[in-house]
Amino acid sequence: MSRGTGLSMYDFHNVALSPTQSLLLNIAILSVIVLAVLRSERRLDDSNPLLMLGILAIFGISGRILLDPLPNFQPVTVIVILAGVYYGAPRAVALAGIITLTTNFAVMGHGPWTLFQVLGWGLVGVSGAYFSDYILKEGKLMLNRLAAIAIISAFVFNWIVSLSILLKTDASMLAPYLINGLLFDLYHAAGNLIFVAWLATPLSEIMTKHLDTSSPKAVSEPVSSTL
Repeated sequence: MSRGTGLSMYDFHNVALSPTQSLLLNIAILSVIVLAVLRSERRLDDSNPLLMLGILAIFGISGRILLDPLPNFQPVTVIVILAGVYYGAPRAVALAGIITLTTNFAVMGHGPWTLFQVLGWGLVGVSGAYFSDYILKEGKLMLNRLAAIAIISAFVFNWIVSLSILLKTDASMLAPYLINGLLFDLYHAAGNLIFVAWLATPLSEIMTKHLDTSSPKAVSEPVSSTL
């Protein structure tokens, strides 16, 4: 207990933040994590994509948890798309599973919907791999094309996750549920556009440096972003 105050030392740390203050604090923490990711990758082995995937997982996990107060606003979708583009479908699906399971078990709640989230983000990663030649043109990241894929992925992911309601209700409720969720789909799509503008170029440059050159997905030319 502190002298003359009648307060425990722990009371000084019991500060209540408003939702806005909490969100701003989380964004600041996420920004520090982004800067740390960008700096730490310089020390990685240039030909070890698994270490890079580990860093992407940390970023995806922290981003999803810290930005949870904003509905459907998180960097996971864009990260998984880029993982599919540069590292192929299997690694992108694995990354999607790691991020989803870790965040759901640790903070966001685990249940049958987790499977549908893994399936949704896994499909997003497969799409990134499938459209890699469309998103990358002669080693250049086409931001407008990535943005288009990211917008579509937002709706596809949310609709796949929405299928989880069929475990408790009949199919007649699916259409009204999807309609009611359109606003959240738009939040997801808008968030993806922001993350494409903010992160796509630096992440693509980093991921190019850590490609497995023996992989058919490897991009031999330096990446530059083009609208």
